[in-house]
Amino acid sequence: MSRNPEENSHPQDDVTGEFQQAEDQHENVVEGVVEEGAEGGSALEQRIEALEAELSDAKDQALRAAAEAQNSRRRATQDVEKARKFALEKFVKELLPVADSLEKALDTMQTQGTDEIHLEGVKMTRDMLQNTLQKQGVEVFDPQGEPFDPQYHEAMTMVPNPDVEPNTVIDVMQKGYSLNGRVVRPAMVVVSKAP
Repeated sequence: MSRNPEENSHPQDDVTGEFQQAEDQHENVVEGVVEEGAEGGSALEQRIEALEAELSDAKDQALRAAAEAQNSRRRATQDVEKARKFALEKFVKELLPVADSLEKALDTMQTQGTDEIHLEGVKMTRDMLQNTLQKQGVEVFDPQGEPFDPQYHEAMTMVPNPDVEPNTVIDVMQKGYSLNGRVVRPAMVVVSKAP
């Protein structure tokens, strides 16, 4: 199956062709003027200046078009990369309540003294979910004892606590998650304040 050569052409190739065409026309006109001699002296010089101005404009337009084409390719590449990195964001948000439920189930099972077999099964399920999320670029953060950071943490309440520095996370109510460095859900925390 034969392909049309224009299918593979780029805007930059079109601009380069137009530029070459304008330059060839300029050379042909200049050669014609030289052959005619200096019959019209001043008129010929004006014509040459006009043609040189047209050539200069054509070069400028070609450079601008090539730069615009390069910028468009770069923007498209960046858009595709962002779409690839963050396409899973909505899906990850939907899975986070499942991860939270498994954590709560483990806490409850441990405090109630549930059979070791059931406890182990829930742990394995939670670990499989976390490993799958991690393979897709999802990271969990548990900021217990860290300084409060509003980019990653959501303060639910502030409690006076003389034992730790003010603005320190003293309890994590819900872990936070990020996808490829972008926060999907901030950690819900309790923050210390001066007594």
